[in-house]
Amino acid sequence: MIEFHQVSKMFAGKAAVRDLTLHIEKGSFTVLIGTSGSGKSTTLKMINRLVEHDNGEIRFAGEPIERMDARALRRRIGYAIQSIGLFPHWNVAKNIATVPSLLGWPQAKIQQRVEELLTLLNLDTHLATRFPHQLSGGQQQRVGVARALAADPELLLMDEPFGALDPVNRQALQQEMLRIQKLSGRTVVLVTHDIDEALTLADQLVLMDGGEIVQQGKPIELLTQPATDFAREFFGRSELGVRLLALGRAGSAARRGEWLDGEPIAAHLTLREALSQFIARRTDKLPVIDQHQQPLGVLHFSDLLRQREAI
Repeated sequence: MIEFHQVSKMFAGKAAVRDLTLHIEKGSFTVLIGTSGSGKSTTLKMINRLVEHDNGEIRFAGEPIERMDARALRRRIGYAIQSIGLFPHWNVAKNIATVPSLLGWPQAKIQQRVEELLTLLNLDTHLATRFPHQLSGGQQQRVGVARALAADPELLLMDEPFGALDPVNRQALQQEMLRIQKLSGRTVVLVTHDIDEALTLADQLVLMDGGEIVQQGKPIELLTQPATDFAREFFGRSELGVRLLALGRAGSAARRGEWLDGEPIAAHLTLREALSQFIARRTDKLPVIDQHQQPLGVLHFSDLLRQREAI
């Protein structure tokens, strides 16, 4: 889907990205992570030509992007950012319909798409007539994601999209993005500095520092086989155990055929989140329910150790 070949970008004589080579597979959820100034946001913005690269080549769906009309390229790519950028004097429906309207979609098709996206992102359809200032921060961010998805783009770029949200809304939107990505098979590239968010979302993780790729691969590979001291320190030597638990899910570890009374936890929770529940409730067993709120099984505290070894 996206190929970087020895790509560099300079700002005021200083390299923001240098000799970057990266392949992003179609249908993958790729997360670029690193410290401030590592070049991750610049890398993202070069894909849709918000920032033009200086050297090397970037290909989108096999075609060099410099040969493509920038506006036509951007209409094939959804873009969601932390600041959201909703038009304050347009209601939710009109904000979501921005790109389809520019593309000349029929009004009936636009209305249908708006309703589909409101449902997909768990937003009440009556919100379509509201204005951004009448929405909560979490609702605004969901509308921003809906707008990015409105024209059914081949690729979705996300730059710190959940950074301004409180932990509850942030976690909810992370789960929505995972669900949407799995349903659609869409390619997603997301930038974050949040390690836990990266581990929750990524099937391909790219660690950057000083404008270069330090290491890339599956999250488990970066956690258990760090290529450099920087990678080892970035993910935290002392926190390796709980980081590994973040890669497992309660539903996968639950013992089927068992059940017990009590408040259940959702199958999509990570084992790290389940650990917090074990501690908060002072128990060694937790009932687990599936996405349809049906009993799935029971998670035992001892299973956390077994799952960590199996990850």
